Amino acid sequence: MSVIHHTTLVPTKVELLTGWLPKQPWYAARADGPDLARVGGFRLDDPADAVGLEFMAVADGPTTYFVPLSYRGAPLDGADDALLGTAEHGVLGRRWIYDGSRDPVLVAQLVALIQGDAEPQAQRESNTPDPTVSAHPATAGPLTVSGFETVDTASGTELRVATGGGTLTVRLNRVLSAAPADESVPGVVATWHRADGSPVRASYATASYQAA
Repeated sequence: MSVIHHTTLVPTKVELLTGWLPKQPWYAARADGPDLARVGGFRLDDPADAVGLEFMAVADGPTTYFVPLSYRGAPLDGADDALLGTAEHGVLGRRWIYDGSRDPVLVAQLVALIQGDAEPQAQRESNTPDPTVSAHPATAGPLTVSGFETVDTASGTELRVATGGGTLTVRLNRVLSAAPADESVPGVVATWHRADGSPVRASYATASYQAA
């Protein structure tokens, strides 16, 4: 289960995101530039215990974004365009931090979460499941990821995941709604918090499955 080290990270995740977010096609530019704050999220475990997997909600003024991130101890081959940057971790040393929508470990575990085969973990506590995260499968049974394509548009990010028996399409809702989510829709629902601390149950991702 997830082990959270309460230590330093230089630069911080928010500092890295401040440089990365404005370059994304789904980002709503602000005249005074980004002013980010972490407002929610959760983690997943990597079965090999090698890659950190975090699903973060970040507020930028009136808009809240969903940003999945992966943390690695070495560069991910072929993923230079997905790299937010490197940071020095007080316990683990240098970490390479990636847009998780392009990391095969994160995509595979997100699929497992949607299908009920991965347990969400608390964002800031070690070895603690997060019961506030709910997932609803897009089809019956587990799915094995054999490849995926990531497509960014002005309205969000789409993961087209090959599973052997068909294609699972996962839409990442990069801009999180303040309206209550329909928790019966296949995908992932989790909580983020407004500036006054009140919680919002939002759809972080939706999913649909097409058999081959």
